[in-house]
Amino acid sequence: MLKKLLLISFLSSLFLPFFAQEVQTIHVMVALCDNKYQGIVKVPKGIGNGQDPHTNLYWGCGYGIGTYFRKSADWKEIRRIKADNVRLERIIFKHKTKDYYLVADAYDGQYIKNCTEDFFKSCAGSKKDTVMVGKTIVGINGNAKLVAYVGHNGLMDFSLPNKYDNTDGKTRDAIILACYSKRYFTPYLRSAKANPLLWSTHLMSPEAYTFHDAIATYISGGTTTAIRESAAQAYNKFQKCGIKGARGLLTTGF
Repeated sequence: MLKKLLLISFLSSLFLPFFAQEVQTIHVMVALCDNKYQGIVKVPKGIGNGQDPHTNLYWGCGYGIGTYFRKSADWKEIRRIKADNVRLERIIFKHKTKDYYLVADAYDGQYIKNCTEDFFKSCAGSKKDTVMVGKTIVGINGNAKLVAYVGHNGLMDFSLPNKYDNTDGKTRDAIILACYSKRYFTPYLRSAKANPLLWSTHLMSPEAYTFHDAIATYISGGTTTAIRESAAQAYNKFQKCGIKGARGLLTTGF
């Protein structure tokens, strides 16, 4: 059975270009908040357990990706599975009015490095995969139109060699919601030839509302300026930092 599933995944990855116009995919990789394994300011034990997605600050809490999108009026949850021992949960959402899928992966907090590497490989096109939703082939990782990273900025704790050169000549849109993401992620995204649609200039809270409203404008065909504004408005609404501060925090492009 496993060999059959692997063969289907491999073949669907090969033939994805023939299906690419049918659906569009956004793939978000979430590094679960982890008091033990990440260099973060400690949060309460329950929401800072990186091995439990259901109570985690960035996933299962009210403003976590998993919960926030499940309650969204724009998205419908299609499937929820445990992908593997690194990705503790995967949720597939379908937009209710647009032909878009959102695939969200919750990475065990102790594997934040793996999450970061998978994000860069996806941006570069060196990591590609697909999932089946009924009879629909949904592209993920480098097969997605937009790839996103949400969570603690692990590059503040560890270094990665910049080996993520673009492998297929395609430019993918990218969102990075993490502290100082523009400063730390720039060389990697340049090598990957990804388009930084939205990232941060300072400390931030990478909760789901910012990502949710940014991709709502993205899916509707909004400009990069409009996407940034939607993100800033959402951030200010929940963080009450002032719209000027939110606009200074969230930026687009290199």
